[in-house]
Amino acid sequence: MKRRIAAVVPALAAVAIAVPLSIATPAAASASCGTTVSDKDSSSWNKTANGANERSGSSTGCTIKGIAYNTQSLDYHCWTSGEGGTWTFVRNDATGVTGWIRDDLLSDGGSYVYCGF
Repeated sequence: MKRRIAAVVPALAAVAIAVPLSIATPAAASASCGTTVSDKDSSSWNKTANGANERSGSSTGCTIKGIAYNTQSLDYHCWTSGEGGTWTFVRNDATGVTGWIRDDLLSDGGSYVYCGF
């Protein structure tokens, strides 16, 4: 009987370790620093932000590429999840700079077209 239990214990331990690994939830999608996307949103270009940083990814830890002001029009490309909420990839028509801006900083809440990641 002891031999049978001794043989079963390592197998049960392996299952106990494997089960939590297999049911772990995936990380939330976001645009890592350096991610660019093509223009998927064909909406008009009269979108603005008031001094919002255009970043290289959907996180405040990503590099600032430019600043979008309320006098500049933005061309929305698409949105994805990121740090603190959703982010839209934009092209600033005045400067030509592209980057990610958190949606709550945009005049109308950002793009309605999902980037797919």
